[in-house]
This record gives sequence, structure tokens and C-alpha cells, in this order.
Amino acid sequence: MIPLNGQPHPPSSVREWMGHSTGRWEGDTLVVETTNFTGRTSFQGTGENLKLTERFTRASADMILYRATVDDPASFVRPWTIEVPLTLEDNRKNLIFESACYEGNYSLTSMLAGARLLEKEAAAKRR
Repeated sequence: MIPLNGQPHPPSSVREWMGHSTGRWEGDTLVVETTNFTGRTSFQGTGENLKLTERFTRASADMILYRATVDDPASFVRPWTIEVPLTLEDNRKNLIFESACYEGNYSLTSMLAGARLLEKEAAAKRR
């Protein structure tokens, strides 16, 4: 869960495995800022001073534009950003499951892959 009530991040002495996230709205864009990572969490060579800023903007009825900015002065000369359009059609083909409830359940990926295989086999039989 990401609070949207303006609460600040905890002090830098408090570290969380996946960082601490806060959110806010900037017009029609949801901005999620995550800091306070541990030294164990590494993304593309980042360290505990990583600041990840994610922006979710509804670009049309069937698309959300996702932008993520990675800022870690100890790892990179300057921040860098990626941008990915997330479309409704993509979501129908490759369902994305929220995994927070399954933390540590490494079999989830295999279970979902098996379910998708069974769905394909059932669809092939109907043809």
C-alpha cells in the first residue's frame, strides 16, 4: 500500500527491503516516490541511496503511460528515465498479478504459468 496523504519518508536510518513509498497526484498523474532501500536491494547496480520516481498517467481510455526515473548519485553520473506505454490489450494477453501478498512465495510464477498452459490447451480443444 502506498499512502497518498502527504506523509514523509521515515528517517534514512530506517531501511526497507523494497524501499519506502509515498504517493501524490500531480494533475492527472500519480507520482510514486520510493526511497530508504537497503544495501541488499540492487537494481542495475544501484545501492541503498536509490530514489525511484514512478509516474502513471492515463494517456487514453486503453493506455497508461508509465515513466520511471532512477536516481542514485553513487551509482550513476545523472538520473535516467524509462518510459513504457501499458495498454489494455497488453494486460489482457499478459495478466499482471500484484505480488505483495505473495512475498516469498517463489512458486507463484510457476503456478501462473501452469494455469496459462491449461487455458491454452482448453482453448485449442474448443477449436
